[in-house]
Amino acid sequence: MSDDEAPRGFELPTLTGTQQVLLACVPVAVGACVLGLVSTGAADVLVLGDPGTFVRYGLPVVRALHDLVAALTIGLLVLAAGVLPGQREVPGAVSYSQWVAARWAARSAAVWAAAGFSVVILSAASTIGEPLSAPGMATQVWFYATRIQLGQYLSLSALLALAAMVVSLGARRVTRVGVAAVLALAALAPLALSGHAAGSDEHANAVNAMGIHLVSVTVWVGGLAGVVLLRRRLRGHMSSVVARYSALAGWCYAGAVYSGVINASLRLHSPADLVGSAYGRLLSVKVVALLALGVAGWSQRRRIVPRLDDEGGERRFTRLALGELVVMAVALGASVALSRSAPPVSQAPVVYDERHALLGFAYPPPVSLVNLLVRFHPDWLFLAVAAIGAFVYLAGVRRLRARGDAWPVGRTLSWLVGCLLLAYATSGGPGVYESVHFSTHMIEHMALMMYVPLPLVLGSPTLLALRALPPRDDGSRGPREWLLLVLQSRYLRVLSRPPVAGTIFAGSLVAFYFTGWFSYALFEHPGHLLMQVHFLLAGYLFFWVLVGTDPGTNRAPYPIRLITLLATMVFHAFFGVAVMSGTQLLAPTWWAALGVGTPATWLADQQMGGAIAWGAGEFPVLVAALLVAVQWARDDDRAARRYDRKAERDHDAELVAYNERLRAMAEHDARAEQP
Repeated sequence: MSDDEAPRGFELPTLTGTQQVLLACVPVAVGACVLGLVSTGAADVLVLGDPGTFVRYGLPVVRALHDLVAALTIGLLVLAAGVLPGQREVPGAVSYSQWVAARWAARSAAVWAAAGFSVVILSAASTIGEPLSAPGMATQVWFYATRIQLGQYLSLSALLALAAMVVSLGARRVTRVGVAAVLALAALAPLALSGHAAGSDEHANAVNAMGIHLVSVTVWVGGLAGVVLLRRRLRGHMSSVVARYSALAGWCYAGAVYSGVINASLRLHSPADLVGSAYGRLLSVKVVALLALGVAGWSQRRRIVPRLDDEGGERRFTRLALGELVVMAVALGASVALSRSAPPVSQAPVVYDERHALLGFAYPPPVSLVNLLVRFHPDWLFLAVAAIGAFVYLAGVRRLRARGDAWPVGRTLSWLVGCLLLAYATSGGPGVYESVHFSTHMIEHMALMMYVPLPLVLGSPTLLALRALPPRDDGSRGPREWLLLVLQSRYLRVLSRPPVAGTIFAGSLVAFYFTGWFSYALFEHPGHLLMQVHFLLAGYLFFWVLVGTDPGTNRAPYPIRLITLLATMVFHAFFGVAVMSGTQLLAPTWWAALGVGTPATWLADQQMGGAIAWGAGEFPVLVAALLVAVQWARDDDRAARRYDRKAERDHDAELVAYNERLRAMAEHDARAEQP
């Protein structure tokens, strides 16, 4: 038997044409990456600290493979969690197509984790400037992975990919698949912190934009690849799955364009750099690919998706999708080459101005009431959150009114006010000055924790979502089903108890300001972003539990709510007084690094911040207390009316029964008098 012949009873696996095209995307992406490296000179031999040809070419090639399998893993898990059809025989269990997607995602995540650890090793060699065969390289790689920030981010991403693999292995519940999807998406966050964006000017916006870009692209590319791979297991459901994915892909495309424009604006001097520099020309390849994919996606949505159930419809969809995936592979390869290339705008940390380097933008003029009101520096992440929140809410209201349902105007206005306050707190004066002075930092903190969440809660977004979002009829979980699952979870039942919500709300103040978290949030963008998200969610949870009208867990009695509000207000006042009277400077290294003022002026400003926390922080709590009192009174009125109606119904029932008894007695007497 020759070497080319298979043994009896064993057949070599054959690949379909679709699978061959999908596998061909790997060398296409690698080829695009290598061509990009050559065109920009990023793979040239370094004069000093050259790690060798294997590392110079091996790192981007492995990174291209890493990005491809990361996209496939995330796409399959997102499809399984919210796009693929489910089953209704066993509540909460996965369907066959969801199980297959999770199993393939586990295998892909294993390759992702292996590629991630390989990226750590090759990145260490590239950073050190020595080949992998150098003496002591293993020790240096370990030091790089555990002690150097860039290596820590890359290692964390690989570990999260490994966790996604473990969770998705043998997943039998849709909830477990959802957890695996969250872990896989979380693995992208460290990658955003490890590229050009991490140390560049405008690093906060650059990192946020890169995070948006990674999430959008991976869900978009991986989702399309997953639909193509699973199409034979979706007989009878292909049209609904493609329609759901198409809606998701539209949001991903918008996110990719939005973040791509931000990233390009931070790396190019002008649009002329798109043709006048090697980096710009490589970026132009991505722009052309993105435009082509937009046209293809629009054509697919308008012409192919509505006719998917027709004869040949699935074949036309597959052909177009495969063409899109090849273009996506080229764009992904070009992206890896771009990440290894030097853009026209230097991404090195600013060294000519220490304050500019710390803030990430030019030091603002002296703070004043006018500047707090008119100064603007965009935080593109939260501007997008505020704009999307307003757009989605208004779309939900429009859907309700289109079918004849009413929605209170007051709730809509309240939600829009909350979105405007969020944009102002993060991109207006408070966002500009929040790292310049302790007092202005406290203004932004109070806005995010107390002034933004209250109108958002009064907008009742959960109730609107439950009324506007269509329910699924195939046993799968869409946005409405996942929202209901969260509202009914035991974790939310614990968090929604007023003492727990109040403890999170008030205790976070102490945990943030009197530990190293405050200093970490000033120096490091992840800490700052975590601070913003945490206090926004903590404030929302607090007001949602006490004054919210959204459906959820059982609401606490009104006396418990008022007691919680009063206790929180007292604790908040004590916190403000403690900061006002404190003599220990908080985060002194940050103020010293800024080099503005003296320890005495810093302490005076800190005490002013305590006064702001004490004064400005009490107003929303008092408003919430009044709202609880009004809701209590209205609830008592409703209870009284219900009692009156019940008493009236009981009286009428007793009167009817009494009349029936009189009639029965009269009939009995009449029969007794008959001879």
